[in-house]
Amino acid sequence: MAVIELETASFEQTIQDQDFVIVDFWAPWCGPCRSFAPIYEKVSHDFDDIVFAKVDTEAHQEIAAHFQIRSIPTLMIFREQIIIFSQAGALPEGALRELLAKASELDMADVKQKIAAQAAS
Repeated sequence: MAVIELETASFEQTIQDQDFVIVDFWAPWCGPCRSFAPIYEKVSHDFDDIVFAKVDTEAHQEIAAHFQIRSIPTLMIFREQIIIFSQAGALPEGALRELLAKASELDMADVKQKIAAQAAS
């Protein structure tokens, strides 16, 4: 699957409509972001069940501010509208693949139960 560019209007809709989304927060002037882009693109072709998205933090500062992005690149993974991973820094290809495999294995019913229990306490 190709990487899609998200904007303010499409960001929320994409997260709501898709069960598994990984977002790369980046900027055109960021060297590590440009180095990571080909890895991100390459890996996207091997995971048909995951939406790979990018947000240009310069063009869409309101999204970056909402998610408190302080360093780029930052990767954020959403499963069923829940942020299950957020970390700054580019990953090597193997680490990105491993991260996605582990995120895929997460039992989201268990995650939701833990969130509900935490909110109740």
